[in-house]
Amino acid sequence: MTNAICDMGMMMRKTYQAMIIGTGLAGALLALTTATATAAPVNYAVGPQYDTTHVYLDPADYDKFMTSFQATFGGTLSKQVVATVTPTPSSTISQLALTPAGTVSAFGYKTPAPYPFGAERTGYLVTKLDEAVKAAHKAGASVIVAPFDDPIGRDAVIQWPGGVNMQLYWHTTPPDYPKLATIPENRVYVSPDKQKEFVKDFLAFSQGKIVSDEPKAPGIEIGRANDSYHRIRIDSLFGKMTVLATDGHLPYPYGLEMTGYEVADLNETLDKAKASGAKVLVEPYTADHRKAALVEFPGGYIAEIHATAN
Repeated sequence: MTNAICDMGMMMRKTYQAMIIGTGLAGALLALTTATATAAPVNYAVGPQYDTTHVYLDPADYDKFMTSFQATFGGTLSKQVVATVTPTPSSTISQLALTPAGTVSAFGYKTPAPYPFGAERTGYLVTKLDEAVKAAHKAGASVIVAPFDDPIGRDAVIQWPGGVNMQLYWHTTPPDYPKLATIPENRVYVSPDKQKEFVKDFLAFSQGKIVSDEPKAPGIEIGRANDSYHRIRIDSLFGKMTVLATDGHLPYPYGLEMTGYEVADLNETLDKAKASGAKVLVEPYTADHRKAALVEFPGGYIAEIHATAN
């Protein structure tokens, strides 16, 4: 009888210990799940209408470019101002072209543009600048211009693997740009050895997704009809992006176009562009279910323009 009571006591102690261990394990798992949820990436993007291609112009060409760009794509121009938009002393004309096909932010420096301004391809509006810069750095970007104040908000410049510079910006008063009819694509040229790293890092930051990955894209898209190259297309809340991995043997003007604009009717848009002073550098061609051309606007800004092929 005594042995039976002892055995029962030992069993109760083991059961109690198992309950404690089980409860502790469940608590640890709950804490881990909570920590994982807390550490989930934050999307700092606002929308593709706030993805502004940066266009640097000679002041003498400034108004001609803005007039031509608006005449080609429609939309409105913001008020033109002269301001300091860099962390060190400088002076530039600044104005936005808000079109249904995409937004450009144009600069006409009256002083030399301080380094590294002029090399950034685009500006992305973010909800929180400091946090977005930290997230980009964590994803693999270098911060080449630390956050600084400008007359209407704050900015920073980052660089992704492959030497791709972008500006992140935040406004004290949140801007309200009209939604786009079509979303433009950032056209990013990188070397083949940096394409995978760039795409991985940018996806981690933007929380975007790959919508197409074509290792043998038609070379006519980069001016080499008899060759192929590796093209990846990405979508995110920041907008669209096409990553073109090439050997750098590019005929003019390929590689100089930073943005591709989608329109409903390519021929009609090209007629408007030519009538407003732009030049067609590459006549329309068809590839990947689109009809595309390359155009140079007054002041030297080169853009790809495309429409869905019939």
